[in-house]
Amino acid sequence: MNTPKPSRPGGPRAKSPKAKPSDEVRQFTVGPDDDGIRLDRWFKRHLPQIGFATVSRWARTGQVRVDGKRAKPEDRLNAGQQLRVPPGGDSSGKPKREVRQLSPEEIARAEEMVIQQDRAAILLNKPPGLATQGGTKTTQHVDGLLDAFVQDDEPRPRLVHRLDKDTSGVLLVARTPGSAAYFSKRFSGRSAKKIYWALVVGVPDIFEGTIEAPLAKQPGTGGEKMWVDEEKGQPAKTRYRVVDRAGKSAAWVELQPLTGRTHQLRVHMAAIGHPIVGDGKYGGQDSFLTGSVSRKMHLHARRLIIDHPDGGKIDVTAELPEHFAASMEQLGFDPALSDAQPDDGPPPASRAVKKQAARQHAKQVRKDKRGERRKRGNPQPGKPGRGPKPKPKRGRK
Repeated sequence: MNTPKPSRPGGPRAKSPKAKPSDEVRQFTVGPDDDGIRLDRWFKRHLPQIGFATVSRWARTGQVRVDGKRAKPEDRLNAGQQLRVPPGGDSSGKPKREVRQLSPEEIARAEEMVIQQDRAAILLNKPPGLATQGGTKTTQHVDGLLDAFVQDDEPRPRLVHRLDKDTSGVLLVARTPGSAAYFSKRFSGRSAKKIYWALVVGVPDIFEGTIEAPLAKQPGTGGEKMWVDEEKGQPAKTRYRVVDRAGKSAAWVELQPLTGRTHQLRVHMAAIGHPIVGDGKYGGQDSFLTGSVSRKMHLHARRLIIDHPDGGKIDVTAELPEHFAASMEQLGFDPALSDAQPDDGPPPASRAVKKQAARQHAKQVRKDKRGERRKRGNPQPGKPGRGPKPKPKRGRK
């Protein structure tokens, strides 16, 4: 039976089930991260060498049991339940994932980014210029450094959201598959609240408001650039507030994305005529200030508030990178003027809620059409209508 791992810096972390020799009956306790997971998904997560066909056969013959009772592959597990796994089943030949060996410099770089961590999450302060994930010609990225946080037989931490390469600030990494699923739902459901700080060129006429402009990939850019597309774009919504201004040349703004489109904040600010300082991709030469203000992009994920799987909330703030802090000082902006407090209004409807609303709308439309057909078939007295046509009588030959 698996047991929790001893406490360590950053808080206690649950240990994933450790496989015993396959010639013995194995007993596991369902952990908090696996609460609500399907039985077949539990096997895929913790004993991937046992295939789905084997799990189904074991369930069908009663060899795999939950709290001593028979179980089906689609049954949901609850934390604390006892799972009996019979001998054998290790014939899939799936290789065990090897932890990538990092250099001392890479390990130090990963550890320097940590703001806080516990058994469910690692909160990082991503520096500008470091990509979140790898890609073509991108070998240095956050995902490639996550092996620095793997010990013993623990699962590898995984990304649940992203920041642009040149955007700095709070980045949440899930410790376990269970916490990854939990956090992903919070991000996709928009219950996670994110506040960004940005320096923009010029000063918006309206100091506080909401930008609603649908976004789509810009043709001819290979999907590398977004633009406002009123016809084919996906809905995108951003709240902004001007915190302070430096004459008419620049402003410091808080940005709260209410949707999660690619480059959303950058495109929206450029669309209202105030590109983010240093964002040449969307602001061109107009995005750079004169003088000694850095030409790097000034967009920083300052604060993240999100529910924690164990209850309560994660509320973390990331310090500004060096170039951003220097620009703030040069322009006379006092960081104490903003506590990066998110708007407490209701989050946008989740995808499931939107689907339900669409189904209800379609149902009402069908109902209205049936009513119209009934009215045509039953005209009011004194008015001609289209009643049922009488069937012609066939005479005898």
